[in-house]
Amino acid sequence: MKYFVYILQCADGDFYTGCTDNLKDRLKRHQSGWVPATKDRLPVKIISYVSFQNKYKAFNFEKYLKTGSGRAFLKKRLI
Repeated sequence: MKYFVYILQCADGDFYTGCTDNLKDRLKRHQSGWVPATKDRLPVKIISYVSFQNKYKAFNFEKYLKTGSGRAFLKKRLI
């Protein structure tokens, strides 16, 4: 099974980082307003994603991207 860490750009210009094992379904949920964190910032578009074989590495990478140094890495390398 694969796990994805993804970055969305919201209508307000801010970015949202998340993790899922079903990227296609998760994007549909974001775009339909079912995700509380992005429902007031629609539309959203996917900017980047990274695939992992290991669930824990994926969740740790998502957690890292939400730190100060992770946001700097994200802006320099992924968006």
